[in-house]
Amino acid sequence: MSVSIVVMGANGRMGATIARMAQDSDKYELAAVVGRKEHEERLNIWGCEVSNDLDVVLDKIDNAVVIDFTVPAASLANAKIAAKHNTPIVMGTTGFTIEERAQLEELAKTSPMFWAPNTSVGISALTQILPELIKILGEDYDLEMVELHHNKKKDSPSGTAMRLAECLAEAKKWDLDKVANYHREGIIGERPKEEIGIQTIRGGDVVGVHTVYAMGPGERIEVTHHAHSRETFAAGALRAAYWLAGRDAGKLYSMSDII
Repeated sequence: MSVSIVVMGANGRMGATIARMAQDSDKYELAAVVGRKEHEERLNIWGCEVSNDLDVVLDKIDNAVVIDFTVPAASLANAKIAAKHNTPIVMGTTGFTIEERAQLEELAKTSPMFWAPNTSVGISALTQILPELIKILGEDYDLEMVELHHNKKKDSPSGTAMRLAECLAEAKKWDLDKVANYHREGIIGERPKEEIGIQTIRGGDVVGVHTVYAMGPGERIEVTHHAHSRETFAAGALRAAYWLAGRDAGKLYSMSDII
């Protein structure tokens, strides 16, 4: 079965990677690319439908899956358009607020939707394995995380870091909003036991590195995920699109539903 793909923001780094990989695979057909009006001429290189209006595209193309790695406001707007056409949409956008995620979850009750702050298989595996590791280690281990990304990334901490932190907090039965510490400076006193440090580094062209530290008496465990290229995320997004095609609505699907 070949799945038709509509790529949002195909002029961007992630969008272009997804479009190229879709064209290179027999499992997908690149049906359309959507971008801002000033980028339309450049998008003609893809040899498919080109537009600056997703609504218009979905009026012309049936049985497609939209893939969106843009920005929260645009992704939410595109999710609403996809729901209007009952077209499945895969979103890898990070930086959604709690309210925006709630809107996505409501839309997903009526139209097939998938969202993951990181579409790599490795990160999905970590979200399942980390809680078990933390439970085994017990109460004597302090939990910290450091995330590195390129200097163009707009949100901090990364969506992936926040998802991993949620896993750690859930394993500890802690409220992440109460125990997360994003910054330390000055005379801060001893580290509380109920705390998850989440630190951010930005620079260069780093695609993405996340390290979780569990530090206890006499030893330290480090679990690190390195994303070597954007193809890692693009492959996961395309896999999600293939899985989502023909799927019923009902919930906001994630990588754990696929893996």
